[in-house]
Amino acid sequence: MDWNLRACGRHGHETYQPLETDLAERLHAETAAGDAWRCLRCGDFVLGEPRRSGPADDAPVLLRGRALRDATVLRLLAAERGLRGVVIALLAFAVYDLRSSQATLNQWFAEKLPALRVTADAFNWNIDDSSMVHTIRSVLNAKSSTLNLVALGLAAYALLQIIEGVGLWLLKRWGEYFAVVATSLFIPFEVHEILKKVTWLRVGAFIINVGAVLYLLWSKRLFGIGGGREAYEAARHSAALIEVEQSAMTKPGPPAHVGSPEPDAG
Repeated sequence: MDWNLRACGRHGHETYQPLETDLAERLHAETAAGDAWRCLRCGDFVLGEPRRSGPADDAPVLLRGRALRDATVLRLLAAERGLRGVVIALLAFAVYDLRSSQATLNQWFAEKLPALRVTADAFNWNIDDSSMVHTIRSVLNAKSSTLNLVALGLAAYALLQIIEGVGLWLLKRWGEYFAVVATSLFIPFEVHEILKKVTWLRVGAFIINVGAVLYLLWSKRLFGIGGGREAYEAARHSAALIEVEQSAMTKPGPPAHVGSPEPDAG
């Protein structure tokens, strides 16, 4: 996939006319259909007037190539974190709201359990030893203060996920650090849960979170890895097309060929 063309297809080409004449000539072309200017994102020449103009230093620094792909990955991760945060927030509200209907639900569950036991016996499932049933009983018989603490913990975790998602979606440096730290804190708990019981859901969540941490550390050069922020910003700016063209203009040409001195006439 050409990530540059994909972004231009969604947002339009980004053409720019620098005031510097030599640089403008490198980004401009005359065609039979009229003037064309080079897109700073995908590099194609686009017919028509430039979208913007001004000094080269004021040209927009657009995400291109690998940086653009990285941004797409981060926003997918942000969407997953945001969705998880919303689900956990709804769960927190449900636990908090359970206090008012706890007695009614406890009675309803006690009345329905015999019927559930008959159905479970048909499938050779001992429902009395089911961890799910034990969990439901524990929740329904929990004290109001305990439910408040559980709801508060879930709400805090939901807020953590939403903040992480917002930071990643906006492609902020603090969001990347926040995501690495917040995700790393919960990895030991995920390992503990897997050791207690291996399930595809737990293993899948563990792989996603570890992969996200390693990806952010390496690709964004966090905590000084690979040169840190300075190296990351330098790599990002060096990929900007207008800076590539500026660099090409300042490169020295090949050294002139110097022939062998002619022999002395004498």
